[in-house]
Amino acid sequence: MKKIYRKIGIVMLTAVLVGNTISCSDDFTNLEPIGSVSNGNYWKTESEAIKAANGLQGIMFEEEMFGRGFFWYINASDDMITGRIKATADVIKDFNIDGSEGSYTSTCYASCYKVVRRANDVLLHVPDMEINEALKNRVLGEAYFMRAFSYFWLAHTYGDDKSGGIPIITIENMFDVGGKYQRPTSVVENYAMIVEDLKKAADLLPLFTAYSSDDYGRPHKDAALAYIAKTNLYWAQYDASRYAEVVKYADLVTNSGSGRALVNTGNPAKDYRELHSHLQNWGSEYIWTVNSGVDRGSILSGVMLENKGWGKFNGWGYYTPSEGLYNEFEEGDARKKVTILSFGDEFQYFGETKRYQSENSLSGFQFNKYMYEFGLPDPIGTYVNTNGDIPSTTYNIPLMRYAEVLLMKAEALIASGQNGDAPLNLVRARAGLAAKTNATMDDLKHERRVELAGEFANRHFDLVRWGDAQAVYTQPIYGRIYTDRSDPDSPYTSEIVWPARTQFDASYMNVWPIPNTVIQSSGIPQNKNWN
Repeated sequence: MKKIYRKIGIVMLTAVLVGNTISCSDDFTNLEPIGSVSNGNYWKTESEAIKAANGLQGIMFEEEMFGRGFFWYINASDDMITGRIKATADVIKDFNIDGSEGSYTSTCYASCYKVVRRANDVLLHVPDMEINEALKNRVLGEAYFMRAFSYFWLAHTYGDDKSGGIPIITIENMFDVGGKYQRPTSVVENYAMIVEDLKKAADLLPLFTAYSSDDYGRPHKDAALAYIAKTNLYWAQYDASRYAEVVKYADLVTNSGSGRALVNTGNPAKDYRELHSHLQNWGSEYIWTVNSGVDRGSILSGVMLENKGWGKFNGWGYYTPSEGLYNEFEEGDARKKVTILSFGDEFQYFGETKRYQSENSLSGFQFNKYMYEFGLPDPIGTYVNTNGDIPSTTYNIPLMRYAEVLLMKAEALIASGQNGDAPLNLVRARAGLAAKTNATMDDLKHERRVELAGEFANRHFDLVRWGDAQAVYTQPIYGRIYTDRSDPDSPYTSEIVWPARTQFDASYMNVWPIPNTVIQSSGIPQNKNWN
């Protein structure tokens, strides 16, 4: 699909048809069939199989999935603060929540299970359809991928080895009565299931390069291989033997034949700037994104834009970088200016050169990564959504980039006592930096922080799995407070903009509370100590 969101009418039709009426409710706790459409008059044609596959991705566009939803948890990290005073957002960042935070985070869990349920429908019915075998394999591969992708986010967000994993629902138990589903004893069981699904997806899916532009945005082999690597990286916090699998599958991405590679023409500033724009939506670094455009997609770009967009667009002013992140960049790192705007920095906005200042930012900074489309002349309606309440752009928001694949390999090698210089230095070279020799875990942590800053790569969970969250979160977050916030040349002082989260307790706050609505409807136990 060149732009899956352009087929939203079909997707939403499928959401109704496949998601609610064919076999069971999207809510995994309520599996009674409803509606008048039955299996007897669906699952007949190639068109119906394609529509079912399209419907697997519709939920990714939701605001509370990959627009803001999961990003509220990433916002808990030391890299950013909420940016605006917002009570519900503040308690999430302060780990002062109980699962009743409403639409900010409570819908992420349920929405992921909607995808799981829809994927199960595809896996149940498509094998028996009399359709083209290559198409059948692709549709089944998409279902395995999207089920695994959904469980990946559920598993590490809500599961661990203390409270347990997340209920596993497959075609074998999808019609069990509500309340019967149990939590695995450990999230490791989820990771094993995710890897198994992704292996099936990798076997069934074509390479991205085999798609025509009309099908860009569909799951593909490299995406499945990359998420096998990342799932094993997360699994390795419980079982260090999984690091070998990270290296194996990262190499499979590199050597798949699809040409996955860093965008690197030898001009670091230009390469990194264009990487974070629609110009490289489908470039060599693409692994997996939220496909976006002027009518539908992730709203993250507009969410990070200056509140009210300096009078030209309805920016929301959330997720502003910390001074600590700004200072983390090395001298000469071309990524710094592309990643963050600081007072006085020049940038393009609606076709004009502007010097950054903000009368709204609580930290004194703004993420610049998502600004490219706002910099073009008259972008609204061409590169930017006309509706400021849905501030998407034509930049596909990255969920996985090839740079992360390289950094995952480097981390796995270093953590295993081997040399991770080669993949690490590929990333550094693209940024215009000198190579590291005998890179350490501290070097890896630094590189991951600056390369993937402000992305769904998930700084918060990096700190959790490294065992660093307790020490980091009990330190305050600093920003820059300017004497005249309307003046780009105004002097500033470094001040605490978010107090130390001394209440953070790594014995249980490494995972988040499961939404209370889920606890009440399913009967599964809440994560320990979040009650």
